[in-house]
Amino acid sequence: MREPAVFFGHGSPMNALGGPHAEGWRRVGEDLGKPAGVVMVSAHWETQGLGVTAQERPPTIHDFGNFGPELHAMQYPAPGSPGLARRVAELTGAVQTDGWGLDHGTWSVLAHVWPEADVPIVQLSLDRRLDARGHFELARRLKPLRDEGVVIAGSGDFVHNLRTWKRDGGEAYDWAVAFNDAVKAALTRGDHDALIDWVGLAEDAQLSVPTDEHFLPLLYVAAQAEPGDDVSFFNDVIEGGSISMTGVRIG
Repeated sequence: MREPAVFFGHGSPMNALGGPHAEGWRRVGEDLGKPAGVVMVSAHWETQGLGVTAQERPPTIHDFGNFGPELHAMQYPAPGSPGLARRVAELTGAVQTDGWGLDHGTWSVLAHVWPEADVPIVQLSLDRRLDARGHFELARRLKPLRDEGVVIAGSGDFVHNLRTWKRDGGEAYDWAVAFNDAVKAALTRGDHDALIDWVGLAEDAQLSVPTDEHFLPLLYVAAQAEPGDDVSFFNDVIEGGSISMTGVRIG
């Protein structure tokens, strides 16, 4: 059975503790069941050269500051998978490493998707030597894993502009809504070239993506699409004016 590919809009690390998006993530987990493993591409592991975590027990990385002790104490003890890491390395040329673990882009979401922490997880880094098309082409090499019981996942945000974020909440900016909608439309029609050339997706696109690390993980999910795959969305809201929580499932 071919596993789906899923992108999670992760937002603030505080979402690990619960909140309005946790239920959507929990439902995703219920629908997915227990896959053989997950390859996660997070916005928060950027490298020069491609890496994949290869530990039996990857550590929980608290890669943030200025949050309370409850969040810093949180652990997500999901197993790794050296075997899956080797398979990813075979497909992509990634270097297997124990120099990373599960960062908050991964565990803050998966703590709700699989709260028992019983699904093996490996992280694949964002190789900053690649442009957007390079990331997409690399991601296509992961496609065989879907037929091997593995979910390909990404974690970031369609829209991620902390400079314009409203700490006290408020309505989404028009440009954020327009870009979020344009991304959804491109995913629905399977227009991958439009996603790769995201600057042309909507007016003021660069306000939505001032830096691309939170957008690039989406390309790893979009690249898994096969003819006939369903495309559906969840947690489709924009927080604080300029952080999109929208997630997408393909297949």
